[in-house]
Amino acid sequence: MNALDLMLSRESALKLVSPGPSAEELDQMFATAVRAPDHGRLRPWRFVVINEDRRAAFGDLMADSLRRRDPAATEPALQRERDKAFRSPVIVVVAAKVKRGLPIPEIEQIASASAAAQTIMLAAPALGFGAVWKTGAPAYDPAVKLALGLAAEDDIIGFLYIGTRAGGSSPIPRPEAKDFVTTWAG
Repeated sequence: MNALDLMLSRESALKLVSPGPSAEELDQMFATAVRAPDHGRLRPWRFVVINEDRRAAFGDLMADSLRRRDPAATEPALQRERDKAFRSPVIVVVAAKVKRGLPIPEIEQIASASAAAQTIMLAAPALGFGAVWKTGAPAYDPAVKLALGLAAEDDIIGFLYIGTRAGGSSPIPRPEAKDFVTTWAG
């Protein structure tokens, strides 16, 4: 598939199953991700891989985050949070390690990490996998960041769920690009 067709057909997978990408395939995805635009060569991107055998522990981390935010959370709510770890066989946490107080604005560093995440979202189907990008409250929880080996002040850009596509595609219609474009007249 050529690059333009890949980008035009990109969509979030509805259901992902095993197998997920191998270590070598993940390495390829990361090699593409670090080609993201990076003003000042700050390399703000960080990637944390959660392999299939660590999903239960990640689910417990997600449930603990909910419990801290809502001490009255019911067991079914906590279980729904745990189950999010089983959306795919592999999860890649993409974070921005922002260097503050530099002439390069923080937003540009976050944008670079976001571009790296999007590049992984394109590399996954190029290698035959589906992917979906999620965030949610745990992405903003300092305890979750620390448990993942990040600093509390790092910004989690997203949890990228990657695996083999199962089932159909999202029924959500795609917007028309022209509806978002204007030409400046000076």
